[in-house]
Amino acid sequence: MRAARRTRLGRVASTIAASAVTGLASFPVHAEILVTANDGKMVLENGNAVVRKQPLPDTVSIIDFTDGMLKLLAEVPAPASVVGPPPSVAVAPDGSFALVTGAMKVDPADATKTVPNDKLSVIDLKSPQPKVLATLQAGAGAAGVSINRTTTLALVANRSEGTVSVFTISGSTLTPAGKIQLGDAKSGPSHAVFSHDGTTALVTRDGDSRTSLLTVDGNKVEYAKRDLYSGVRPYDIDLTGSATAIIGNVGASGGDADTISVIDMNAKPIRVVTTVSVGQTPEGVKMSPDGSYVAVTVMNGSNKPSASPFFNDFGLLKVYKITGTELAPVAEAKIGHWCQGMVWSKDSKFVVTQCMVESELIAFSFDGKALTKTSTLKMQVSPAGIRTAEP
Repeated sequence: MRAARRTRLGRVASTIAASAVTGLASFPVHAEILVTANDGKMVLENGNAVVRKQPLPDTVSIIDFTDGMLKLLAEVPAPASVVGPPPSVAVAPDGSFALVTGAMKVDPADATKTVPNDKLSVIDLKSPQPKVLATLQAGAGAAGVSINRTTTLALVANRSEGTVSVFTISGSTLTPAGKIQLGDAKSGPSHAVFSHDGTTALVTRDGDSRTSLLTVDGNKVEYAKRDLYSGVRPYDIDLTGSATAIIGNVGASGGDADTISVIDMNAKPIRVVTTVSVGQTPEGVKMSPDGSYVAVTVMNGSNKPSASPFFNDFGLLKVYKITGTELAPVAEAKIGHWCQGMVWSKDSKFVVTQCMVESELIAFSFDGKALTKTSTLKMQVSPAGIRTAEP
């Protein structure tokens, strides 16, 4: 049995290496590209996230999703983690490089457990073969990561130490520029996003249920000493354009209906203005590039033990219409189990979501009224984080 497992692991590693060699030379000229971070360490066993008996290598995949049809282009080994919100990937606005965080690693002292990791990988997306350009240190539990629209700054939320790491960017070179202390080690900074004009950033803190405002002046980033309160355990956050941001509040995992909230970015001061129930555990939130919709991956109890009264044998992808600062449901579709994040196509007509248990990406078309499955892609390693180059 052990020999068979070693053979399987060898096949996976060999396939990943071959995928990396294939590279990006096959990119269609007008391809839409998404990047996923894939966690080979963790598996869901009857509602419990545990370390695989034989962990697979973590990887980063580059995927073409033009017109809702999914095609794997390349993969490279790099640290990744399902722990933390799905935007553990950030892609430069020009698509030239990606940043990927690795929040957790297998404990060197106990292979059945994980411990916080601090890795930030810089991945070249433009060369004929994708490659890791640099591996940097952020902070313990490095999770959500974002790049500003001028590609001069990156922020990494460090869930296990209560900080945000700041990096300056020149070309595709990142340089550490300090850390911002937000709370204690249990405050759980999860994801950070820049405002459209780059003068403000928002950081969710699922450990103490608040979202912190940062001020940005050139390369100087500071905690504004002001927090917003949207709901229980704000986790993922997204911002498109200048008017609104959306927060997913994952709740206490008690089977209750959890929520998403709207932040009015034009209000003075910036504040939470709308909150609606979406179901159990909104893991990921993503606004369409045109700012008209927000997609939400709802666990729906699919990650709970099968005997739980709150278990459902499927997750949900939901879409809400954004009108000003109001939200209204317009479409939903069943998806798999323990599903993570999603991305939109540039024209807001397709959505791709990722499911850990099935190790699968699912693409849907969206016509403003309904979601229709267009394609699926089986992954070698479970997809845990996802991003595209954003407007």
